[in-house]
Amino acid sequence: MTGDHYFSAQPASDAPPREVEFSVAGRDYRLASAGGVFSASRLDPGTAVLLRKAELPTADTTGDLLDLGCGFGPIASVLADTAPASTVWAVDVNARARELTAANAVRVGAADRVRVSAPDDVPAEIRFAQLWSNPPIRIGKDGLHDLLLRWLPRLAPDGVGWLVVARHLGGDSLHRWLTEQGWQVERCASQKGFRVLRVTR
Repeated sequence: MTGDHYFSAQPASDAPPREVEFSVAGRDYRLASAGGVFSASRLDPGTAVLLRKAELPTADTTGDLLDLGCGFGPIASVLADTAPASTVWAVDVNARARELTAANAVRVGAADRVRVSAPDDVPAEIRFAQLWSNPPIRIGKDGLHDLLLRWLPRLAPDGVGWLVVARHLGGDSLHRWLTEQGWQVERCASQKGFRVLRVTR
């Protein structure tokens, strides 16, 4: 692939500042965004379905939570807000996305609980109580499989992964592949052409 993509490590495109507004679980969010990151101008429809249909953590949730492929940070912001006793790791290869996520953690009052990181900088010993992702399907099937094979095994023994994938971009085939890899996979919701998958050991 050539050119600038939301999964580029150092986007070269212009980054005019933007704001994205949305509501989840009764709270309104207004987050900073910019060009060169995933779904820069709005809350991605898949992310919206994930946050609406998956089981959000609660005030009783503890441990480390992972937002894999955080973009400008909508999932990380919601997780930090709903689970104030947890630490949220917001991971992305895109440096601009990481900067925006850090800024948005400040906006939601969670800068002390959101750890924004490049993939290789997450300490190897961390095990996640929850993994949340609207994974980057556009990197291709092999890249997506490698990504999930890297991060899903870092779930704690009783951890749970929440994924959202468009049906027409392989949501059902990903479900089958994860099952073949030995994971327990439940399709918890289908809405607007998206599959919400719950993944456990």
